[in-house]
Amino acid sequence: MTKVLYPGSFDPIHNGHVELIETASHLFDQVVVATMRNLQKGEPLFALDERERMIQEALSHLDNIEVVSFAKLVVDLASDVGADFIIKGLRSTIDFESEISQAQINLNVSGVHTLFLPSASANSAVASKYIRDIARFGGDVSSMVPPSVAKRLEERYGPR
Repeated sequence: MTKVLYPGSFDPIHNGHVELIETASHLFDQVVVATMRNLQKGEPLFALDERERMIQEALSHLDNIEVVSFAKLVVDLASDVGADFIIKGLRSTIDFESEISQAQINLNVSGVHTLFLPSASANSAVASKYIRDIARFGGDVSSMVPPSVAKRLEERYGPR
């Protein structure tokens, strides 16, 4: 059985994330989706427990997904959950440039390889930071996020 770890802040999860997780769920036996607080991204919009619930709701149609939150090194979590690989999504060459160094360090310190899955749809431009900004200023993000996330954003910022 091949198990992969997909770590990220998922603040909030969006359709690009869902697409990548759906792809991974077809390629691998088990996908562990792990949400964390990324200190480089400032204050999160949603608490970890809220993000876990949104991820579970967005992925309820998949039966080989486990959702966790963590506050440790990704490679330590990969070891804890028994992941064979870490997966990361790529939207552009900029993503590759920022992710390759981390992948090489992770391999160096843990022996765990990172696999890159490219986005192949209109979701490749979607990013959580854009969704947060659009929603904060009253824009409609319902086409970019799962319905449960759109509902929570509406609860947070008011109806569109």
